[in-house]
Amino acid sequence: MSNAFTILGGGVCGLAMAAELSSRGAQVTLFDLNGAPGEHACSWWAGGMLAPDCEGVGAEPEVVRQGRMAADWWERHGAEVSHKGTLVVALERDQCELTTFARRAPSARSLDRKAINTLEPHLANHFAKALFINAEAHLDPRATLMALHARLAENGVVFDDHINGQIIDCRGLVANDTLADLRGVKGEMLVVRCRDVSLSRPVRLLHPRFPLYIVPRGDGVFMLGATQIESSDRSRATLRSVMELMNAVYALHPAFGEAELLEIGVDARPAFPDNQPRIRHLSDRICANGLFRHGFMLAPALARMTADLVLEGKTPEVWYEDHRER
Repeated sequence: MSNAFTILGGGVCGLAMAAELSSRGAQVTLFDLNGAPGEHACSWWAGGMLAPDCEGVGAEPEVVRQGRMAADWWERHGAEVSHKGTLVVALERDQCELTTFARRAPSARSLDRKAINTLEPHLANHFAKALFINAEAHLDPRATLMALHARLAENGVVFDDHINGQIIDCRGLVANDTLADLRGVKGEMLVVRCRDVSLSRPVRLLHPRFPLYIVPRGDGVFMLGATQIESSDRSRATLRSVMELMNAVYALHPAFGEAELLEIGVDARPAFPDNQPRIRHLSDRICANGLFRHGFMLAPALARMTADLVLEGKTPEVWYEDHRER
């Protein structure tokens, strides 16, 4: 098999693919029209949570199984990963959501106010009950993308528009010119600064319409996301969505009412109809896509299985489709 590959797309999927292939000795060229990681990439706006058990409440078991390998993969490739688990809370009116979540996430441990105070003192006065999933982690998506891009350059990955070898298409939603069933799921998020609140780990606030989370970024900065809307719009955050996000973070802790609003972000996640990713083998390329809301959690799995396929001829154990002409 050829040992040269050109990866199209420099978001989390493309960079992870380049890292996996180059670490196995392959010759890798990576091409992204927009260059280095930045606001143009959907993964730039990600929460960065490596939280398979939380995601498993609404996702297929294979998502959980593959996602559990993500934290180790990122650390092997130089990322700084925080292993502090996930805290799950609900407002008084939504306590039934907490009960349902606990039933669907067997690894979640119930906490009372005293236990909440041990983990997150700033939330103990606002929540009498919570759930805690210890074996989950998170990372800073932007720092991770930029560091991985630099690491790949140092390790010999070529960033160029010259096609060299087999094409692996990781372009995200832009690849709907090739993948007709790829759709966009719009997500809006906020970045705020509030020095009066301290959190050590991601906190999920259960919401009857969409999953909400707040992730600490350090120095009083928090990322709050994200809506989940059936739309390929990548440029327009709506007033209703921004208000809902603001109301949610204010409900989490009233001190956020005085927070400084740093950013309003919006992009569309690439997803297939069942919200599971695909490694689709076409006649002229292999497409790795459809990460939906699981970018940093499942990109390592797609990269590993694709590398096994192209370097060792090993058929991926899941999410593989061979669409080559016979």
